[in-house]
Amino acid sequence: MPREPFESSAFSVPQSRVEAIVFARLAKDGLAPAQPCSDAVFVRRIYLDVIGTLPTTAEAAAFLTDKASAKRPKLLEALFERDEFADYWALKWGDLLRVKAEFPINLWPNPAQAYHRLLRTCLRNNLPFDRFARGLLTASGSNMRVPQANFFRAVQSRQPRALAAAVSLAFMGVRQEAWAPAELDALAACFSRVGYKSTMEWKEEIVFFDESSPAVTTPLLMPDGQLLAIPLERDPRALFADWLLQPNNPWFARNLANRAWYWLLGRGLIHEPDDIRKDNPPSHPELLAYLTREFAGHGYDLRHLFRLIVNSRTYQLSCIPATSNPRALELFGAYPLRRLDAEVLIDAICAVTGTSEAYSSPIPEPFTFLPDGSRAIALPDGSISSSFLELFGRPARDSGLEAERNSNPNAAQRLHLLNSSQIRSKIEQSPTLRQLLRNAGTPNNIAALLYTAILCRPPTAEETVLVKDTLSATTNRKEALIDLTWALFNTTEFLCRH
Repeated sequence: MPREPFESSAFSVPQSRVEAIVFARLAKDGLAPAQPCSDAVFVRRIYLDVIGTLPTTAEAAAFLTDKASAKRPKLLEALFERDEFADYWALKWGDLLRVKAEFPINLWPNPAQAYHRLLRTCLRNNLPFDRFARGLLTASGSNMRVPQANFFRAVQSRQPRALAAAVSLAFMGVRQEAWAPAELDALAACFSRVGYKSTMEWKEEIVFFDESSPAVTTPLLMPDGQLLAIPLERDPRALFADWLLQPNNPWFARNLANRAWYWLLGRGLIHEPDDIRKDNPPSHPELLAYLTREFAGHGYDLRHLFRLIVNSRTYQLSCIPATSNPRALELFGAYPLRRLDAEVLIDAICAVTGTSEAYSSPIPEPFTFLPDGSRAIALPDGSISSSFLELFGRPARDSGLEAERNSNPNAAQRLHLLNSSQIRSKIEQSPTLRQLLRNAGTPNNIAALLYTAILCRPPTAEETVLVKDTLSATTNRKEALIDLTWALFNTTEFLCRH
């Protein structure tokens, strides 16, 4: 029997190629997949995974009462059009591309914010990712007027090997240490004629094809065995982009397919997602090959990848495994339980309480202060932060590695959520809580509103009794609601994707 409120008795989406491969792999190892997730779990999960934002009480209730059979795919399409979709994925790409004004990247505030606007615009307009990558790889011009040029500035060293390592990590999913020296030298030669020069404008810099630098005189052996000849008059970066983005070259499409799976399911088919190498094979080679073909065959459309994954039964499994064998989680036999990103968590707390957070850059180049009400997922620059984001593992954006983000809970975080004046003041000053006190009425109504607002689902019968008992045990209903809200904020169900 399904375990309420987390599981459902049946899938609401047709079978796809994705779960056919995943479930066959589980069966081969004698492992059963988890039950399907409930609608209440799904609506919270897809909002957090696709737009990094909790659904409102009204949005969650509307989905739960919708009886349409195709409501899950329909919801995904609606989320693609939300402003938060562009914000959240610009955040993810900002981590990967090191969009940071201050040390050690030193893009400076204006170029960093221009770079962020570029990412957000490309994601909002669903620019094909081969065009997006080509724009970064071949960019020349002012870092302030041609934001793509910041790709070659957001590297701590400007030596060709460092530029090649940044390209390899972002667009091929390969770390520098995975290349043999000769392979890395061949990649580095493609970026050996990138030049930089300053202007009279404060902090402005021009990135350009430096024709005065030594030319590449011999063909370069690329990772797939192809020889890349570089004519003297041609920018090697453009020829590298031609090689990387040709339809029969698997490096680019495979990397993005693997990253999309990692972003949505918490573990790459090749894991870590930026550690592709011969001795780190995929858990499901057939599935990775399928997603790679689909991505390239549909014009490098990231949303197409999201559709394939989110609309699959694999993605829509419960987080409660059907077996205690840890191998089942490695093979995607259940949705992985994992803590919310720092930015998503503070935005969720602010959304529930109706409060805001202050964000600023502490370094005067110049100081940057964001307006009241700004959301953490929309921060345009890795140097703009808060004490909460630093405590909860926001990445420094120094390397572009996914491992820079640390979402593992620790004692300091637990104490902050349990005892900090920040969380208490947000709850005590919450206009949402005041409205609940004025309008909720019966304990049953209070329980329903509180649980839907915080956990995106109605309370169970036992939870309703718990709320009723808590309210009846005191004459100070406000203090009781503060305690209930604080308790729900500290549950695994609120703090985690599940």
